[in-house]
Amino acid sequence: MSHVVIAIDGPAASGKSSVARALAHAFGFAYVNTGAMYRAATWLVLQKGVDPADANAVAATMDAARIECGLDASHESVIRLDGEDPAPHLRDPAINQHVSAVSMVPRVRELLVARQRAYHEQGNVVMEGRDIGSAVFPQTPYKFYIDASPDVRAQRRSAQGESDSIAARDSVDSSRRNSPLMIAEDAQVIDSSRLTIEGVVGEIIGRLKLKDFPMPATARLTRA
Repeated sequence: MSHVVIAIDGPAASGKSSVARALAHAFGFAYVNTGAMYRAATWLVLQKGVDPADANAVAATMDAARIECGLDASHESVIRLDGEDPAPHLRDPAINQHVSAVSMVPRVRELLVARQRAYHEQGNVVMEGRDIGSAVFPQTPYKFYIDASPDVRAQRRSAQGESDSIAARDSVDSSRRNSPLMIAEDAQVIDSSRLTIEGVVGEIIGRLKLKDFPMPATARLTRA
């Protein structure tokens, strides 16, 4: 690969988003939140009045949409659908309820994975999601799976003001046919249950050094 990809996977409320963002900022890499992309697709489906359980209708909706992906001033991923920014709505209860159904539609994954891989063409990236190390960038040697106990994850979810079932989300994401949530064979697992975000980032940096990772000269490791 011409640029570095650090893959951060894990289940909901494991802390992977905060960890990936902090790591990307420390290294000066782009940060890509693929979960936000699937939430944006779910927002569009609901906006169009499409049944999220109707895979054919969901696929047709996404095929007809104008999908624009890029980076903001902080080098974090952004997505616009048909010229609209869905960011303010991505944590809405309706999105939480239906994102797993939309995410499992093969055409949705095909369209969005292509956009995710395009980020790598632009530069170094820390990308987080549920299938980055196993499906999106299986060739990267830098794969991490961030996990936490179910109780800790449920507490974090509640603290975020969300009430969707962690167990139900895990079941759907792990059992879907296309790109299920899984630990890539060569991923390094880190339990974040008793670690701060800074602690997990420090653990990742330590493990990267052991893998002869090309540490960026501009890395702000003291902030990690």
